[in-house]
Amino acid sequence: MNIPFLDLKAQYQSIQEEINQKILEVASSQKFILGSEVENLEKEIAAYCETRFATGVSSGSDALIVSLMALDAGEGDAVITTPFTFFATAGAIARLKARPVFCDIDKTSCNISPEKLEELLENQLKEHRSLKIKAIIPVHLYGQCADMTPIMNLASKYDLSVIEDAAQAIGAEYPSPSGIKKACAMGDFGALSFFPSKNLGAFGDGGMVLTNDESLARKLKMLRVHGSRDKYFYEILGGNFRLDALQAAILSVKLKYLETWQHKRIEKASYYDGIFKESGLGQEGLIQIPESLYKDKGVKNYHVYHQYVIRAEKRDRLKEFLQEKNVPTAIYYPLPLHLQKCFSYLGYKEGDFPVAEEAAREVLALPIYPELTSDQQDFIVSSIQSFYKG
Repeated sequence: MNIPFLDLKAQYQSIQEEINQKILEVASSQKFILGSEVENLEKEIAAYCETRFATGVSSGSDALIVSLMALDAGEGDAVITTPFTFFATAGAIARLKARPVFCDIDKTSCNISPEKLEELLENQLKEHRSLKIKAIIPVHLYGQCADMTPIMNLASKYDLSVIEDAAQAIGAEYPSPSGIKKACAMGDFGALSFFPSKNLGAFGDGGMVLTNDESLARKLKMLRVHGSRDKYFYEILGGNFRLDALQAAILSVKLKYLETWQHKRIEKASYYDGIFKESGLGQEGLIQIPESLYKDKGVKNYHVYHQYVIRAEKRDRLKEFLQEKNVPTAIYYPLPLHLQKCFSYLGYKEGDFPVAEEAAREVLALPIYPELTSDQQDFIVSSIQSFYKG
């Protein structure tokens, strides 16, 4: 059986005529950078994420960088984030000469632990009085929101800004005390990625920064064009972080289908959950299926399953076995950021973040996308079962 890890061709074929028409319209206009297509997408994404403002940028990585630049983060500042995420989160902090400070994760969700965050803030402020903590970047990993209520309460207590890294979680929802909130609508900023493999993916790189603060939104739009409000007149130091019209046009077409695709992902995840439970692998402690923290709290998009990630005993051997069966898998992520060579200057060592380190040894992402069939899912789970039970 042929099972792609992600089938972008199938998605494209289902909306091919609309996409091609939009590409031709942009080509005919010969307007390729920013412009009306980007402005329209910004309005649509802001409405979808239930925020007041959106700023299209060149990538999800740049969305984080621009957000930090809008806070004037730099040398002498520290920003707290998780060690269990894609490099870009901590890389954005370090690139601006600020100091990444890592906080361990919650074992169930793999998102930053509010309890550990509270401990960290208390200890850092006591032990390192010279360290100026500027912001927190919680990552909504795999498609599920971090536990934002206690995070926002801590940010308020310590007067910190919050940048939601929602690169993997557009449309994910969270049950806050004031009602259901969408990813990107809770912090000072929300950063999105439109990398092709994302739930809403472009035909190249692209990103978006969301905010409810009008003054920050104005600053973001200046930062993405080298810091200019008017052409050739520069008020602040920015960079070239512009979203192009072709990507915006393609994303605008895809956005119309996003909720349908999200619901299909949730259906596929529920099917996985069911057949894994029938297999008995969970009861025997051999695998652990992903838990949805907000599923029973009246939240529709409690998890948008950018990835369906299990925890597996003998993970590396299982991955090799599945590869032999032509079942593709991926590891997100094999080495936590605090143990990466480029961050050795921070002084962290093995054992500093045991929950993140355990996750790196156990996590395994299985294929999940709207076009995945139940027969393919059955084959994947039966293959896993055959590995453990021979």
